[in-house]
Amino acid sequence: MIKFADHTTKPLVYDMWKTVFGDSDEYMEIYFREKYRNENTLIYFDNGKAVSSLQMLPFNLSFHGSEIPIAYFSGLCTLPEARRKGFMGELIKKAFDVMVEKDIPLAILVPQDAGVMNFYRPFGFTQTFDAGTVLPDLHQIVSESENPETAYSTFDSFFRNQDMTVQKSFDDFRAIVEEATLFDFPAKKSLIGMARVIDAEKLLTIFAKKHPETKISVKISDPSIEKNNAVFVMKNGKVSKKGNEISAQFNVEIDTLTQVLLGYKTAELSNDYSRIFPEKQPLIGFMME
Repeated sequence: MIKFADHTTKPLVYDMWKTVFGDSDEYMEIYFREKYRNENTLIYFDNGKAVSSLQMLPFNLSFHGSEIPIAYFSGLCTLPEARRKGFMGELIKKAFDVMVEKDIPLAILVPQDAGVMNFYRPFGFTQTFDAGTVLPDLHQIVSESENPETAYSTFDSFFRNQDMTVQKSFDDFRAIVEEATLFDFPAKKSLIGMARVIDAEKLLTIFAKKHPETKISVKISDPSIEKNNAVFVMKNGKVSKKGNEISAQFNVEIDTLTQVLLGYKTAELSNDYSRIFPEKQPLIGFMME
């Protein structure tokens, strides 16, 4: 059984996190105060016991000249004795349903390693963020600023005008600084990340508006989200949805659609994609990882 967390089950999520990740009490106090919210947290109960959970943290992503709401999947964990039983898979599918209901068109996550990355691929997630970009020196920003608002403005200026970049609010920044203080402000680089389109029509519509010269038809295959299984025609800055029984210029799986819409290494996919979907450098970092 899957339920949203509430004030009585929040401690169960905390205990699962502590068991699986082993983070310090100091870090967890910051995270569960600043980032955790019951309404964004799903718990899987097996025979009445909380055995698995995930959180859908709200952020914005700069996307083809707009900012879209996204869900950052965080704290995905299953107790050791409850693994390999499909509980996390059920939570992920339920999270997709929640995102559809809330009109959130894109999910992202940061996998711990290649093995974890492979776990998420069957759910339509694909790599869209690379590691290695040097991020702003948080300690320098804070120490040279007159107040937190000025520090945030300096921090935000690095990300605000970059397309395909996870943006941070002032409250996000406060939590990032507090966490960094715990670890003596370590140097930060961008992270490897994955993404997954939840609402293809919404994202294609934003793309079409930004690129009104584009005239193509795309047939999408998505085994998890039925509304995405259709042919979408882009013309004159608009998108129309057709039945998936008609033919299209492009036939794409949902993972490929995610990559091309975010402009992730489109030139390496094929010339057909790169001439339509401009290549970008998606960026994710400072996620309290």
